[in-house]
Amino acid sequence: MRIDVFSIFPDMVDDFASRSLLGRARESGRLDVRCHDLRSQATDPHRSVDDAPFGGGAGMVLMAEPVFGAVERIDPARPLLLLDPGGRRLDQSYAAELAALDGFSLLCGRYEGVDERIRAHLVDGELSIGDFVLAGGEVAAMVVLEVVGRLVPGVVGNADSTRDDSFTNGLLEYPQYTRPSEFRGWEVPEVLRSGNHGEVERWRRARALDRTRRERPDLIEDRGGLTDEELELLADFGLQ
Repeated sequence: MRIDVFSIFPDMVDDFASRSLLGRARESGRLDVRCHDLRSQATDPHRSVDDAPFGGGAGMVLMAEPVFGAVERIDPARPLLLLDPGGRRLDQSYAAELAALDGFSLLCGRYEGVDERIRAHLVDGELSIGDFVLAGGEVAAMVVLEVVGRLVPGVVGNADSTRDDSFTNGLLEYPQYTRPSEFRGWEVPEVLRSGNHGEVERWRRARALDRTRRERPDLIEDRGGLTDEELELLADFGLQ
């Protein structure tokens, strides 16, 4: 998968994408992350990419000319998505859609936003990582790279690791334990040490359901509530 990122701080994103899981995926060729400097197509001696908005107001706006120039010089993978508060909210389902593509590109906003002609005539869509304000799109780009990148086949060593992730099936993930089996008087549930894989799966499913209804009841509502089978499973483990 090829992912192009356009930013005034390309080194920030490139450094992030060169480490840990993403870095190994780049080295193996499973991810082709290319970071591009929007200032490369600035036409003045100061390499300016922003200017004051028409009509007045606080802050500066990314200009159309250098942004169009940077994108058109590269001819990046499409769709090109503007990281913007008004965009489609990133969730696990959307991440899976992006991971199924051959590639896509991200445009990092800055300052008070971008010239509207960028939104109207250059990008193919908009993407948001949440209802809060960042200084720029670079952190958002890193989030997208991490969330989507780990879903690309072969990036995570054990594909089963992503199958039970929180949100993948509309539920939070079940509790996890590792050695030692007893720590400060707190023991790992006996079922996880039983070797009975079928019962382990049932326990995990029950715990995922219970955790989700307690911590994120909205997710249960989005699923249309608990089924009779799920309620029976919860009762089997004393989680009424």
